[in-house]
Amino acid sequence: MTTTLSRSPRRRTVVVLSIVLIVLVAFVVRLIDIQVVNAREHVDDSLAMGLQNSRVEYASRGSIVDEHGVTLASSVHRYDVQADPMLAAQGLTARNADGTTTTTRTWTDIAAQIAGILGQDPAAVEKVVTDAVAADPGSRYAIIAKNVSTEQYRALAELGLPFLVFPPQAGRVYPDGAVGGNLLGFVGSDGQPLAGLELTDDDCLSSQNGKVVFQQGRDGVVLPGTEVQTEPAVDGGTLKLTIDRDLQWYMGQLIAEQVQNTGSLRGAITVVEAKTGKVRAVAEYPTVDPNDPTATPVDERGSWTFTDPNEPGSTFKAITAAIGLDSGAFRADTTVSAASSETLRGGARVTDAFAHGTNQYTLTGVLIDSSNVGISKFADMIPAQTRYDYLRKFGIGSSTAIGFQGESEGILHPVADWGDQTFYNTAFGQGLAVTVPQLVGAYQTIANGGVRMPLSLVESCTAADGTVTDVAPTDGQRVISAESAATVTRMLENVATQGTLATQVAVPGYRVAIKTGTGEKTDRNTGAYKPDAYFTTMIGFAPADDPQYIVSVNLDEPRTVKSSAATAPAFQKALTQVLKNYRVIPSGTTTPELPKFG
Repeated sequence: MTTTLSRSPRRRTVVVLSIVLIVLVAFVVRLIDIQVVNAREHVDDSLAMGLQNSRVEYASRGSIVDEHGVTLASSVHRYDVQADPMLAAQGLTARNADGTTTTTRTWTDIAAQIAGILGQDPAAVEKVVTDAVAADPGSRYAIIAKNVSTEQYRALAELGLPFLVFPPQAGRVYPDGAVGGNLLGFVGSDGQPLAGLELTDDDCLSSQNGKVVFQQGRDGVVLPGTEVQTEPAVDGGTLKLTIDRDLQWYMGQLIAEQVQNTGSLRGAITVVEAKTGKVRAVAEYPTVDPNDPTATPVDERGSWTFTDPNEPGSTFKAITAAIGLDSGAFRADTTVSAASSETLRGGARVTDAFAHGTNQYTLTGVLIDSSNVGISKFADMIPAQTRYDYLRKFGIGSSTAIGFQGESEGILHPVADWGDQTFYNTAFGQGLAVTVPQLVGAYQTIANGGVRMPLSLVESCTAADGTVTDVAPTDGQRVISAESAATVTRMLENVATQGTLATQVAVPGYRVAIKTGTGEKTDRNTGAYKPDAYFTTMIGFAPADDPQYIVSVNLDEPRTVKSSAATAPAFQKALTQVLKNYRVIPSGTTTPELPKFG
């Protein structure tokens, strides 16, 4: 039996422990109330007392990757180098170990050390501080450098200079330099997109910086446990392109070589997947390195294939042929009589590029010999409005679905503005202008059995939370019948086998369909044609018996060879590389020969 004396201490102990427990619970509840339930209110209170501060929590701009996920553009941390001029100008004074003397380092000595790390002129670094102090002896802020690398930041931090601070900034790097630079575009020093896909697809790539609020003492020291994230940082999404990085690199090297070999102003190679419209490469020379865009002239920092339309020349004859066949204006076995120069309706004068007698041309023969007079005779059988309406369906006169920055719609005048000369000229690619993607899109329609697929450069956008949004369009529009497309394709095959460039464009084991074009260049100041200046094109697809890829090679004002023959070497190499790159099965048959003359 428990006595009264033994129960009393126990009761006191229980009471004391209960009181202690109640006090502890009260403290915990109060802490939760302060730091969780009413944290925002207390943060606002501290702000009013002047004890609150904040910092930016930087988010990363999204990456750009190729069709295989290889990084083409990404973000890295960079740092600004800021100095306190008032303190820096005083240099550093440190007491020696014996405590009797001091060692002094002047700002001149320190500036030289900083300049060595940054790769700058020591006098220029020194001048930043001395000029700031000269303007204001109490100056506490000056910028020594912006966007320095992580390595440079670490080297400067190791110097232990109390008057230097290094606020972080978001930097942008392009690992492959100029590869795809004309498409990728670039950002400014402030991280804002300025050109290319960086700009047009900023909605996917852009990030949102966060904000962290904290309390600090009068001495500036952050009080532990007071940091509150008031705005979360949200990284940008990953932009996946249809481009193949390795193919883009190869085509860039190839077109650079061909531009230099032919003395051209510039050139481009474009590769498009026939059945999907996905662009696998758009390589231009000259191009821009997005890591240092200022090293490139302003007019070469974009993608002229999208922005600068040119007369397509004889490549347009295949489109005229397709329109006439599909509309029923003529048949594949229809023939026309054509000399090398004739005066047609309304006094319009049409001349071929080479002299010849009067030929009874088949439509195939007109394409093989690239006869302007011959295709004009065929165009005479097609009503002007019918031809115009088909051209619009082929995508001529409107920008592509890509919507690239500054993309041109080209030039296609309404039928009401066509005179007799324009009526004939447009049949063989004069009197109108197209961009390279527009022309490639028209040939994609023929290669894809008459169904035009919208061209695409972007495959998808993957947000920071993993949500994937597919961008590449999947629905096409029938423009001409499958039969008409197949007929024109066989004719273009015969251009490749019977034309003057047959041996130069042949790819062993594959049936190839091609057409060349030599468009006259217009002087933009006068509106007249420039003398002896041409925009040359070779465009085609393979395997012609089951088209997989379209390749277009363009040279602007070649000098050593001024005809479309200038494009042949690059076209053959480009098409060969594409077929090898995608392991396209060779053709199992040979091209059926069609007659040139009736």
